[in-house]
Amino acid sequence: MTKDLLLEALPKLEARRADRRAFLRGAGVATVAGGLMLSGCGDSNNNGVNVVPGSGTTPPLGTGSANPTNPGPALSDPDVLNFALNLEYLEAQFYAYAATGAGLSASAVTGTGTQGAVTGGRRVNFTDPLVAAYAREIAGDEVAHVLFLRQALGSAAVAQPAIDIGSSPTSAFSLAAQAAGLVPAGQAFDPYASDDNFLLAAFLFEDVGVTAYKGAAPLITNRTFVEASAGILAAEAYHAGLVRTALFRRSVATPSLVNATEAISNARDSLDGPADLDQGIAPVGGAANIVPTDANAVAFSRSAAQVLNIVYLNRASVSRGGFFPNGVNGAVNTSANNA
Repeated sequence: MTKDLLLEALPKLEARRADRRAFLRGAGVATVAGGLMLSGCGDSNNNGVNVVPGSGTTPPLGTGSANPTNPGPALSDPDVLNFALNLEYLEAQFYAYAATGAGLSASAVTGTGTQGAVTGGRRVNFTDPLVAAYAREIAGDEVAHVLFLRQALGSAAVAQPAIDIGSSPTSAFSLAAQAAGLVPAGQAFDPYASDDNFLLAAFLFEDVGVTAYKGAAPLITNRTFVEASAGILAAEAYHAGLVRTALFRRSVATPSLVNATEAISNARDSLDGPADLDQGIAPVGGAANIVPTDANAVAFSRSAAQVLNIVYLNRASVSRGGFFPNGVNGAVNTSANNA
């Protein structure tokens, strides 16, 4: 199939995919929601919110030296799913704005805890129709993840916290890019300015999402939730592979993209602890590294606290910052002390 024929077929494929997902989502939510009602009975933590005020200060990024800490006491399944929901709000808003110019509907961001607004976000003027198609597909998936988790959690679902996906010099994207050396200190990084910038911003999120869901898997006790979270993990892994593939393909014409992914990878590693696990798209001799794994070809995990280190852009134990300027909602809200 030629590129022109592929582009012609994309709208039909997307419409067919949307119909199939609508049917499967309805069946899946009913199953998960039923399991949640059973496992949540008598659990006083289902609606608990414990956002602790923090300094919001983001120190310079460097090599972490302390071992990551675990996120406190035992968590209920709704606690774990609500942590995931916070991350899905972030991804859904970024992709929805980039792909369509609009974010989640007002009815999709309510819940327990402090509801916050989105700062920044706009439609990308894509020049590569394939990257635009990727963006639309991932946006649809991430919005569906938000709706799926909200319906499964019911009244226990947390509200969307304040989210920063802007492009000013002091926005979370810019601070992350400055720390990684993609732009000089004090200069803006605009994730909506080009196809390449969008893909680098997506690269920042997607690998973290995969490791977050894998790290959360052992914390979930209800088998229905394990299956649901495994399904979302698989979708996030597909997204991460797609983004890494697109960046590798474009790096043929723009070799600096390889170095950019390595810089982002090093920055993430500097935040989440002393282990050097994160990987760019081509770390050795130019060979493709689409699937970042260990020596056994197994994807690695991050604890919830380590994930918060990255999205808060902070190596210390804090409860706000970066992409979540006022913190996340729910029982899991504090990053690890890796300073």
